[in-house]
Amino acid sequence: MNRHQKVVVKVGTNVLTSADGLIDPKAIEVLVGQIAEAKNKGIAVILVSSGAVGAGRSILKVPEELGKVERRQVHAAVGQVYLMELYRASFAQHGLFCAQVLATKEDFRDRAHYLNMRNCFQALLRDNIVPVVNENDVVAITELMFTDNDELAALVAAMTDASALLILSSVDGVLDGPPDDPSSKVINEVKPGDQQALSFVSSARSAFGRGGMQTKFRMAQRAAQVGIDTYIANGNTPGILLAILEGQAAGTHFIAQNRPSRRKTWLAYQSAEDKGTVYINAGAALALKAPGRATSLLPIGVERVEGDFQRGDLLRIITTDGLPVGLGIAQYGATTAKQNMGHHGKKPLIHYDYLFVE
Repeated sequence: MNRHQKVVVKVGTNVLTSADGLIDPKAIEVLVGQIAEAKNKGIAVILVSSGAVGAGRSILKVPEELGKVERRQVHAAVGQVYLMELYRASFAQHGLFCAQVLATKEDFRDRAHYLNMRNCFQALLRDNIVPVVNENDVVAITELMFTDNDELAALVAAMTDASALLILSSVDGVLDGPPDDPSSKVINEVKPGDQQALSFVSSARSAFGRGGMQTKFRMAQRAAQVGIDTYIANGNTPGILLAILEGQAAGTHFIAQNRPSRRKTWLAYQSAEDKGTVYINAGAALALKAPGRATSLLPIGVERVEGDFQRGDLLRIITTDGLPVGLGIAQYGATTAKQNMGHHGKKPLIHYDYLFVE
């Protein structure tokens, strides 16, 4: 029996393109062949694919007088059609259908959009269709853009209850030293809560993609935190996808924690910056982070409240020293929260059922 029944595979631009940044049809054929074999083993696969801009650059020269954003939009719009045609033809060779799913961040922030998209994925997988997901670069503007497709892939994995997320890039995994140092070795496992490995991670970004290893590390840890085994590995390594699914040691494995409720999983990927921030003291932070305890955020532990939030709004929780603690849904508005803070015997500002602790 396969360890994983449903997986999300994210493939980066540098895996799908040649050295000049143009799309490589052969790389797509190789990737699709591995996905087809995984499906033959009974594993449902969702593919999050970069490469639309590279595909557009492969077939269309855009006038230089267009701005950078406009050039990207044109390349993405044209390239997405070409990219999907390459995927359609490759999957058809294996007797499979694929489907295009384009998303913006708003689709994950709004609960109704979130549920509609989840139902779409469920319907496609039920009919043995491979969803091919990408950011909708044509309409995405700064506030609606994902950090990169690593973030999108982590969101999709959480949304669809996938048991594994495979982030395939042009690197072998998280290294224990500088990438250009021959003595640097791949860190095989990152355990829950382990921050030491992050100290080795470079902030450099890939040549043609938007992301870098810092984003991959952060998204991998977040996915593992909500119960998803996550792997960062080199997508150019022959048979890498199947090797990981067969349990072979490859890349860096972020070990999954116990899966929280769906509500808490949704909370884990939300942003509350525009709603409000709650600053709590050290005692409250320790209580919330204590393992094995169901603890709500009580007003006695609140030191400061910022933002004009209302009941039902998302709040970011941080310590007075500025360390992140988690996210939660307010049980009442900012006015009441300010009146209650520091007092015993008041209703929790955030109930445990609506709280995600990082």
